[in-house]
Amino acid sequence: MRQQEKAARFQALHDGPGAFVIPNPWDVGSSRILAGLGFRALATSSAAAATALGRKDGQLTRAQALAQVRDIANSTDLPVSGDLERGFGDAPEIVAETVLLGAEAGLVGCTIEDTTGSPDAPLYEFSLAVERIAAAAEAAHRLPFPFLLTARAHSLMFSGGNLEETIRRLKAFEEAGADVLFAPGLPDLDAVRTLCTAVSRPVNFMVGIKGKSFSVQELAAAGVRRISLATSLYRAAMTSFVNAAKAVRDLGQFEFLDACATTAELQELMRI
Repeated sequence: MRQQEKAARFQALHDGPGAFVIPNPWDVGSSRILAGLGFRALATSSAAAATALGRKDGQLTRAQALAQVRDIANSTDLPVSGDLERGFGDAPEIVAETVLLGAEAGLVGCTIEDTTGSPDAPLYEFSLAVERIAAAAEAAHRLPFPFLLTARAHSLMFSGGNLEETIRRLKAFEEAGADVLFAPGLPDLDAVRTLCTAVSRPVNFMVGIKGKSFSVQELAAAGVRRISLATSLYRAAMTSFVNAAKAVRDLGQFEFLDACATTAELQELMRI
């Protein structure tokens, strides 16, 4: 019932009105802090999870990724959507299996992308990309609670990618059963509006690319329903960490402490 309640709350957020921010934690502590700050849902980030373990994005095994999302989902009462990358396999049946394993780990939604992991052919061929989303959607919709499948079209992240092909893929993913649509790398608000107008499912916008990130108000006005932050918060935390460590190493100074939250304050947000 607890997972069903989370799923119902997650569905309601997508039903609107307006846009909501779904920040991306990387561990239990960051998840609990975000919950303590009042956010209403969380999404994992494969890149943040991998980097926190000293790996590059895409280098975690399915078991490692599921262990991370299980820890986060079990650490909070907030709905959690998992970044399950390309489903940890090429075949549609493997993608479907990954979706079901994500639900078993406590997720109430996940993202599946159309990237192959190969630099020579970075995107799945159109028909296979659609088949993979169709298999994922069929598995998600067999579950006894609303499990929101987000389909990601990544053509704008690679050389030669264009908005027309991105929309073509997302419309096909929508027809295949995807509940939410996602295109990282949208270059401007006009492109965001064009995408949101072209599809009928909720659109997720990814904040995190310099020059291609916009305010909540701007994105909501453009038609976006959900705003994720990718690795942004992890990078912000690590930037402060690196700057503080450099000040200690190079200057022998500890002025960074003046701006730090206390351990007690952090624990209060985590409710521990």
